[in-house]
Amino acid sequence: MSGVMAMILAGGEGTRLMPLTKSRSKPSVPFGGSYRLIDFVLNNFVNSGILRLFVITQYKSQSLYMHLKNGWTVSGIPGCFIDPIPAQMRTGKEWYQGTADAIYQNLTFIEDQYPDDVCVFGSDHIYKMDIRQMLQYHHANKADLTVAAIRLPSKDCAKNFGVIEVDQNGRMIGFEEKPEFPKEIPGDPGYSLVSMGNYIFKTDILSHELRVDAEDSKSSHDFGKDIIPKLFPRGNVYVYNLSNNVIDGEPKEVYWRDVGSVDAYWDAHMDLLKDNAPFSLMNVKWALHTFYPPLPPAHFSDTAHNQSMVSQSMISAGCNIEGAHINKSVLGFRCSVLDGAVVEESVFIGDVKIGANCKIRRAIIDRDVELAPGFTLGYDAEADKKIITSNDPNGPRISSGGIIVIPKGMKLGF
Repeated sequence: MSGVMAMILAGGEGTRLMPLTKSRSKPSVPFGGSYRLIDFVLNNFVNSGILRLFVITQYKSQSLYMHLKNGWTVSGIPGCFIDPIPAQMRTGKEWYQGTADAIYQNLTFIEDQYPDDVCVFGSDHIYKMDIRQMLQYHHANKADLTVAAIRLPSKDCAKNFGVIEVDQNGRMIGFEEKPEFPKEIPGDPGYSLVSMGNYIFKTDILSHELRVDAEDSKSSHDFGKDIIPKLFPRGNVYVYNLSNNVIDGEPKEVYWRDVGSVDAYWDAHMDLLKDNAPFSLMNVKWALHTFYPPLPPAHFSDTAHNQSMVSQSMISAGCNIEGAHINKSVLGFRCSVLDGAVVEESVFIGDVKIGANCKIRRAIIDRDVELAPGFTLGYDAEADKKIITSNDPNGPRISSGGIIVIPKGMKLGF
């Protein structure tokens, strides 16, 4: 699609997802067995015909860089690209100071492309969106800025999202970044309209606002805290409601999940496994691309003592299931679950080895973890606490919702 390009913010540290972000940035955290979090926003752009994408990286970016290199290379099409931009440090020897500063320090990449509009999107949410429809709305209103928004329960919004007020025409008339007491939608008690962190700017407006903000020593250089609150009272700022976005083959009720915490990450995986799942990976009319390694199909076999039984689960390529029971779980590439083991309501990132007769429940297990035969997680709270090292943020942890997280490379029970 000519006249538009995108800057995808992919430098998030993801501290609330520790230890899953111990060695990778938040957008490169695996999801759904075969994907990374960043794949969903990339697919939204590609499926919308927008193929001029810069991905702005920062923390622990090597895993993300390799994923983009292996799975998201655009070649042979003039003017089309999906290119990572490492932190440039153009204004000093320090990391980006905020989301707006990340774009400001890379304005030259935008100006070299001469776009009419610039999409500034985040990269760590689970959703599908035909961005062409938001662009049409942006153009129809001749907006300086259009902010994507979604309706959420007010109780879930406190201190988490920017809360928006609009008039009857969709123009923004109020904005408060992460308030303690979110304003409700008039006539819709218990619900608030919140920013998704996705924006479409006229290029000249974006460039001007970022340059003014960069000169403000009191600014935190953030879109939600600084750019939007200053722009909407004097600019033509509109709000696009994701609920109006229609994709062929998708449910009428849109799905958007912020997976910024361990519990939200686990919940989103369990959503995939529900009957009539609110979010599906199966819609062939909105294909979800990723880097798919050259692996054989998953293999299931019985043993002399046990039959393999798998229900309401997703098992990725290269997995080997031998006489094990797996229920309501997602297994990433190359996992091995051996004779007599039971896995329930769990997420394996990949390359996980589960010994015979292990019992695993409500756990997230990162790559290259190995559990000795007979080891148990999630059945005995006191036993689970013994593997937690309270002063090590990179070690195993138990979330507020009771989900056990085992970090990359651990061997337990040996």
